[in-house]
Amino acid sequence: MTSIHLSEQLFSYGTLQMEEVQVSTFGRLLEGRADSLPGYTTSFVPIADAAVAAALGSTHYQNICFTGNETDVIRGMVFSVTKEELELADDYEIDADYRRIVVQLGSGTNAWVYLRK
Repeated sequence: MTSIHLSEQLFSYGTLQMEEVQVSTFGRLLEGRADSLPGYTTSFVPIADAAVAAALGSTHYQNICFTGNETDVIRGMVFSVTKEELELADDYEIDADYRRIVVQLGSGTNAWVYLRK
């Protein structure tokens, strides 16, 4: 039996929470728990690729914006992933022109999160 070394934390507030996206991106369902990201609010970015929009059933990507206001909170899931899976997530998020940063979640956990460049 092969052991998976889960050393990274990834916070998702959007499509990476979807089981079909997890299986197609990582080849497995991710294990995670509910958490929050204080000091951020949501915004929406148009999806330029019509095929991607059709596949997601949406015309916009959800994005987050830093406000610094502790009453602004994004709800989502924090997942344990490998370094290799984090790189797969980078590839998945490239179409949305996202970048990955480290944030501190409401639970105190440090995690990676994607936001628009």
